Amino acid sequence: MALSSVLSRRPWLGWLLVVGIFGGMVGAGGLLGAWSVICRDGRCPSIASLEQYVPRQTSKVYAADGRFITELGLERRTLMRLQDIPKHVRDAVVITEDRRFYSHSGVDYFRVFGALARNVKAGRYAQGFSTITMQLARNVFSDRISREKTLLRKIKEARVARAIEQRYPKDKILELYLNQVYLGNGAYGVETASQRYFGKSVRDVSVAEAAVLAGLLKGPERYNPRRFADRAILRRNTVLELMRRQGAITDADASLAKAYPLQLAERTESGDVAPYFVEWVRQELEEHFGKGLYDEGYKVYTSLDVDIQGAAERALENQLQAIEAGRHGKYSHLTYEGYLARSAEGGERAAANSPYLQGAFVAVDPRSGAVRAMVGGRDFGDSKFNRAVQALRQPGSTFKPIVYAAAVHEGFSPAQIVDDSPISLDQLSGETWTPQNYDMKFQGNMPMRKALYQSRNLAAIRTGMAVGASSVISMAKRFGITTPIPPYPSVFIGSADVYPVQMIAAYSVFANLGLRTTPHAILKVENAEGKVVWQPTTEREAVLSPEEAWLMVSMMKDVVVRGTGARVWSSGFRVPAGGKTGTTNDGADVWFIGYTADLVAGVWMGFDKPQKIKANAQGGELASPAWASFMTEVYRRKPPPPDWPRPDGVVVREIDALTGQLANSSCLTALTTEFFVRGTEPTGTCTDPAPRTLLSSDSVARPRAKTDSTSPFKIPPQ
Repeated sequence: MALSSVLSRRPWLGWLLVVGIFGGMVGAGGLLGAWSVICRDGRCPSIASLEQYVPRQTSKVYAADGRFITELGLERRTLMRLQDIPKHVRDAVVITEDRRFYSHSGVDYFRVFGALARNVKAGRYAQGFSTITMQLARNVFSDRISREKTLLRKIKEARVARAIEQRYPKDKILELYLNQVYLGNGAYGVETASQRYFGKSVRDVSVAEAAVLAGLLKGPERYNPRRFADRAILRRNTVLELMRRQGAITDADASLAKAYPLQLAERTESGDVAPYFVEWVRQELEEHFGKGLYDEGYKVYTSLDVDIQGAAERALENQLQAIEAGRHGKYSHLTYEGYLARSAEGGERAAANSPYLQGAFVAVDPRSGAVRAMVGGRDFGDSKFNRAVQALRQPGSTFKPIVYAAAVHEGFSPAQIVDDSPISLDQLSGETWTPQNYDMKFQGNMPMRKALYQSRNLAAIRTGMAVGASSVISMAKRFGITTPIPPYPSVFIGSADVYPVQMIAAYSVFANLGLRTTPHAILKVENAEGKVVWQPTTEREAVLSPEEAWLMVSMMKDVVVRGTGARVWSSGFRVPAGGKTGTTNDGADVWFIGYTADLVAGVWMGFDKPQKIKANAQGGELASPAWASFMTEVYRRKPPPPDWPRPDGVVVREIDALTGQLANSSCLTALTTEFFVRGTEPTGTCTDPAPRTLLSSDSVARPRAKTDSTSPFKIPPQ
C-alpha cells in the first residue's frame, strides 16, 4: 500500500513519522530515507531564484468610473534592506511568527513536538510548525511546494528551508521574508503594505502599526484592517502583548500602543477590490491575449462599480454571519469564524470544498449587461473557486418565472386558474414522483398570479406541463441558460443545475421589458500606446414582448410585497422592484433574485458540498434580507429608477378571482383587478358555465392567442 494512502487513513502515523524524520534524521544532520527522496530528480526547487525580483510591465485593470482596481502579472512589492526596516517591525514579526528564529537551523524542533502534542490531543490538524524560513520556502516556491496540509509537503518544505539556511545568513533570510510575504490588499512585503494601510514608509511606522502588520501574517483576509477593523485591533494587541512578554517593548510602551487608535490612510489603490470579479476578467483576458497579458502593459476597462461591489460584499457577509450566529434559528455547522480560528497557519487553509457556509452575489445593469458587482465566495485567499460563475447549483423556485413567462408567451394570463392539488407522475425508472409544496399543504384552484407569489410547486408543475417541456426549455435557453435542462416535470420547479451568474442575469429580461442582455465585464482593452485592441460586442435578444414582460413584472412585484419575498417590503425598501425566492430540496440552496428598472441582483447561499443549511431554510428568510440590504445601500447613493410604464398593449379588467372570468353583480366576493395582453382578456363572466381551462391533471388549458415561439420582436436601438 502506498505511503500516502496509509497516511490519509491513519493520520496519527504521519505525525509519528514526522517526529521520526525530524528528530532522527534532521536533528542528526543526515539526509537519509524520505528526507533525501523527497528532493530526488529535481523535485525540490533551486533557491537561487530567491533573489530574482525583476518586475515586468503589468496590465492595469480599472473600474467603470476609471478608478484603478489592480494589476495583473506582478506581485507588487517595494524591496527594502533589512537595516532600513525598524527594529520594532522586525521584532514584531519574529516574536509573532518564529521567536526562536535566530537559534534554529530552519526547523524548530520545539514547535514540531508541541504541534504533535496539540494535534494528537485534538484528534486533527490543529496547529502547524512552520518557521519563517519554511514559510519563505513555501511562498517563494508555491509552484513547487503545495499548500495542502500533508506530511510530504511539510518534509519538502523543511528540506528546502534547511537548504536556504545553509546558503543565507539569518538576516538575509529575514530580509527576503519581509519583502516577500503577502499582507493583504494586494501588497507583498512590509513596505508595500505599510504604504497601502498607513500611507507611509515602513521606516516611519509606530510600534502599534508594526503590530498591525505583524498580525496580518496569521491571516491577511481575516485581519484586514480595512474590512475588519475591530478584529485587526484585537490581533494587534495580541502581538503587542507577545512583544512585551519577550522584552521587546516596555510595559508602558505596550499600554500606550494598545490604546493607539487604528488610523488608516485614505485608499488610493484598491488591490483587494472584487478579487473574484478580477479573476473572472483575468481568465477571459488570458484566453484572448495569452501570456502577453502579464508583461505588455495593457489597460483593461471593466464594468465594475466599486461602490456597488462594496455594498454587495457587505450585504452578503453580514447576512451569512447572521445565519451563523443563529439569528434565523439554530445553526449547527462550523462557522467561518470557527474555521479561521481552527486554522493555525494563515494562507494554508484552502481546500477543494469549503466546510463553512458560502455565498455568491452578482449585480448586472439589465440595459447593457454590464456586471456591476460580483462576489464568488467569502474568502478569495482561502478559496479561489468562483461560485458565481463556476458552481452548478439547482435554482429551485427562482426558475418558476421562466415557466410562467413561457405560459404568458403562449397566451395565458395572470388570471389563469391553475390547480395546486396533489399529483403523482410515473418516471422512466418505474418509480412514482409525488412532489410537495414547501408547507406540505395544497390550496386547489388559484390564479396564476397567486401561484407565483406564493411559490406553489404543484401549480408551477402543471403550468409547465400545459405549456410543454420543449417550450419551457426553449424559453430558458433564450433567457441565457446554457446548461442542459432535461425534459422532466421536476425542472419546472428548478431541479436542473445552472450557473448563478446566468440565472441572475436571466432576470434582465423582466427588468428590461423583454430584452435580454448577456452579462459581461470587459468594456475595452488598450495597449501600452493607448490604442484600443479589443472591445467585446454586447449580445442582445428580444425574448418577450414588452406587454408579456410587463405582466411578469406585475406578478413578480407581488412576490416582494405579499409573497415569499415579503421580507424585502417589510425591510422598508420601496423602490419599484420584482423578484423571486428559491429553495431547493432539504434547504441545501437558498436564493433571492430581484430587480429594479436599472439593476438586477441575485444572491445564492449554500455549502460547496450540498447539505441542509438549517432546519426549514428558505430563500425568503435567509437570502432576501441580503438583497434588500444591498439594494437599500445602492439607492441611498443614487436616485431610484421610476416604475415600469404600462405598455399600450396591456389592458385592465375587473374579474372574479375564483374563476378568472369577468366579474358581474353576482360574483363580487372575489372581485379583483387584473392585467392582460390585449386580445387575451376573458370574454365570459363568472356566472357562465365553468370553462375547461383549468391547468389540472385532467384538463389542460390551451391559450386562445398566438402559439408562436420564434419571438419575432424587434430589438429597440441602444
